[in-house]
Amino acid sequence: MLYDLIIAPFADFEFMRRALAGTLALALGAGPIGVFLMLRRMSLVGDAMAHAVLPGAAIGFLISGLNLFAMAAGGLIAGFIVAVAAGLISRATQLKEDASLAAFFIVSLALGVVIVSMKGSNIDLLHFLFGTVLALDNQTLVMIGLNATVTLFGLALIYRPLVLECVDPGFLRSVSRAGGVAHIAFLALLVVNLVSGFHALGTLLAVGIMILPAVTARFWARDITTMIVIAAAAGSFAGVTGLLISYHAGAPSGPAIILVAGAVYALSVLFGRVDGLVWQMFPGRHLEA
Repeated sequence: MLYDLIIAPFADFEFMRRALAGTLALALGAGPIGVFLMLRRMSLVGDAMAHAVLPGAAIGFLISGLNLFAMAAGGLIAGFIVAVAAGLISRATQLKEDASLAAFFIVSLALGVVIVSMKGSNIDLLHFLFGTVLALDNQTLVMIGLNATVTLFGLALIYRPLVLECVDPGFLRSVSRAGGVAHIAFLALLVVNLVSGFHALGTLLAVGIMILPAVTARFWARDITTMIVIAAAAGSFAGVTGLLISYHAGAPSGPAIILVAGAVYALSVLFGRVDGLVWQMFPGRHLEA
């Protein structure tokens, strides 16, 4: 019974094994990015950037059809352009960076939908908005795995300035100029992971696999390294469980993965050891001098 419920779908069907590999790689890369987005109070920036990828990918689709490299390159270029443009506008005007990103987010989503609709069908539009995690091919799997590898190595290189900027940005600016470089590198890694998430989960759900595991980890750990490990584990669990729910219940795979991640987050809010609601109701005894 347990074999049929959990193992058989992946053992019997290649498309399930591909989806499993893709979601695990995505969780390993996106989880750590989500932790730093949360700690830097940039969670909604990630959502805006996810939608900013759509017009570039749509232009790649308009030129070359459902070509992986054209869509990925278009998404990367569009994401970088929006990130740089939002930063320049916030520095040259009184508008804050989050407000300029919100404006780009709305325009990007509308523009992407219009571009896809010009050439594609409703099925293509659904592919762009919600992804096709059950239809990942070898090229897409290699790209997602490569992006996850680049993300982990990149975060290892900029880990210290990222952590310092989260804890005490003023101190980092006083002792080093690495903060600006680390910020740009972090935005680049964010865009890379959003492109991976776009192909698997679509532009509407790509940021979910980043943010939900990250905020889940916040309720179980205070240490950043432990948060990263928990976020990657929570994303992986959501990927596996969501795929199984999709297989047995016939639910859409991408939304099922995000809903599982949301359920894990809700349980963490209640029972998490760090500021969980239940633990706040029954606080432990403080140490006495």
